[in-house]
Amino acid sequence: MGRDRVIAVTGANGYIGSHVVKVLLARGYRVRAGVRLPHSEERVSHLRKLPLQAGGSLEVVATDVLDLDAVNALLDGCTDLIHTAATVMIRSSDPQKKILSPSLDGTKNVISALNKHQSIERIVHTSSTAAIRPMKWESGATLSSEVWADDATLEKNPYGLAKVLAEREIRKWHNDIGSKQGRMLKTIHPCMVFGPPLSRVHLRGSLTIMMMLARRSIPAIIPMNINIVDVRDVAESHVRALDMGEDGGRYLVTSGSMWMKEVVAVLRKSYPEHRWPRIPIPYPLALLAAGIHPAASISWARTHLGTVLNWDSNPAKRDLGMSWMEPSTSVVDTFEPIFESKWL
Repeated sequence: MGRDRVIAVTGANGYIGSHVVKVLLARGYRVRAGVRLPHSEERVSHLRKLPLQAGGSLEVVATDVLDLDAVNALLDGCTDLIHTAATVMIRSSDPQKKILSPSLDGTKNVISALNKHQSIERIVHTSSTAAIRPMKWESGATLSSEVWADDATLEKNPYGLAKVLAEREIRKWHNDIGSKQGRMLKTIHPCMVFGPPLSRVHLRGSLTIMMMLARRSIPAIIPMNINIVDVRDVAESHVRALDMGEDGGRYLVTSGSMWMKEVVAVLRKSYPEHRWPRIPIPYPLALLAAGIHPAASISWARTHLGTVLNWDSNPAKRDLGMSWMEPSTSVVDTFEPIFESKWL
């Protein structure tokens, strides 16, 4: 099916991007994988080892999305684009430089390249539930893709702000220019992404909290409910969105949630030889700990600890034909390659 199409993927060696490339190659697509450091074995070797279906091919191209010339070179001659490149970082001492600019300026460069390379007919943009979730919510609420995190600020929610601004930027281009040219755009909004990493470099970002448990840098179990989606489902939804779904569609991809104590329980059962945290932290003590932790705050803790937030992923089921792996499966499968490869 992919002989007449060339799919460009930004951030192709990232956690989500690598799984997107894996799905595309398994479907026989020709893939042009944009990576920042193409000569780094640690960052790229896993891509070159991915199996190819008949007709499929992989070209690895040096691409920093903050370099417009590099983005133009990546998109030249391609028919489709899956834009996954972004910084997955919640907090930083310089949020403008480290979090906001890579997402927003990178997306602006992608838009400039799309204007130059009108052979790109279909665009899938990786957003996040962070572009939807407000800074405060009522426990038990269900959010849909109609909601925007319009209260995100650089000081208090830079990651959410980066996701909002980048998505609004590419949607404005689509409304003003792309749709009039018959070019299609969909955005994909995953929550916390778990599942098997394909490289050691994938242990950052979404998997940070899992690694903190495994390394016991979280020495006890905090009262937190985690929304989970499997990275394999996230990749599948991106690839399906190339040809399925509504033009302009905004698709939440979430499978369910687990309390941290449930996550630890399933890990202890599946990997009993490993030492996992055992003692739960009472809510008042967790609030106090958040107040002194450099990556948290009491206001963050009051919003995220002890509360439940649900997501309406029915449009992805309906329009993309998606079904979801169980959250517990994603949790367990995260650690199989980690233990096998001794990445701890």
